[in-house]
Amino acid sequence: MSHVTEAGLEGGLMAGSSMPNMKVALDAPPALGIIAGSGDLPGRVAAAAMRAGRDVFIIAVEGYAEPAVVGPYPHAFVRVGAAGRILSLLKQAGCRDLVLVGPVKRPSILQLRPDAEGARILARIGKAAFAGDDGLLAAVVRVLAEEGFQVIGAHDVLTDIVGPAGVMTSAVPDEAARGDIARGIAVVQALGAVDVGQGCVVQQGIALAVEAIEGTDAMLARSATVARPGPGGVLVKLVKPGQDRRADLPTLGPRTVRAAIEAGLRGIAFEAGGTILTAQAEMVRLADEGGLFLIGIDPAAFKPDIA
Repeated sequence: MSHVTEAGLEGGLMAGSSMPNMKVALDAPPALGIIAGSGDLPGRVAAAAMRAGRDVFIIAVEGYAEPAVVGPYPHAFVRVGAAGRILSLLKQAGCRDLVLVGPVKRPSILQLRPDAEGARILARIGKAAFAGDDGLLAAVVRVLAEEGFQVIGAHDVLTDIVGPAGVMTSAVPDEAARGDIARGIAVVQALGAVDVGQGCVVQQGIALAVEAIEGTDAMLARSATVARPGPGGVLVKLVKPGQDRRADLPTLGPRTVRAAIEAGLRGIAFEAGGTILTAQAEMVRLADEGGLFLIGIDPAAFKPDIA
């Protein structure tokens, strides 16, 4: 297992006994930096980059990144507030492009415990530190650019993770379900415009639950407690209006499908080309077993009537 400790980068960036020092050839692209939260996507992004002939270095966020996921790659576990150490490690690794991937809950200022560089960065971020997620992410991307880094999307490296357009499952949304999707589009776009959430559950035209800081799974569980008799509701997940698509794209996976089935929903609609599906084949299998539809939509062009 490759692990750069708090002692620093002694003798180069080593990847353990199974990998050589990270020495960049003159004609090789700069190493890809990955700031990793939870889940398996950070490892999949790293693997895709290395298959393309690119070195990687992972900043594994303490309390979120999983050792088994980042272990095969050069990495260091760093707490989220240690901005100085994060920037130093990325620069020493020769990183220029950065991918931010994997959920990390937004810490309070007290939980953040910024180091000296982190405090300076907070001052540069200014009021955005107290804004919504999009405002904060935009400010972080700006500061990273000022430090010489370019943030790119996980989907720019792992190109097969973005959900396609159209119905993916045996079940197909009927006209009532399409009406709920249209209503969900309006709700999510209104919420997203004020930087609140990326999803909602609609049943029979009524918004049962909207996504806030608690996340999708908690929203789905909450929707089940207020569901109405009759056909189940629909989960709608979209990119927020004006959102920077390089970070925090809506993400769905098998766990979401299971939670939707448990909540009594009959379908999930997501923004085609703008939603990460972490395991598409498994999602389709689970959805087909549970009678759930999965559909990728263009929010601007979606029509509730069936042609």
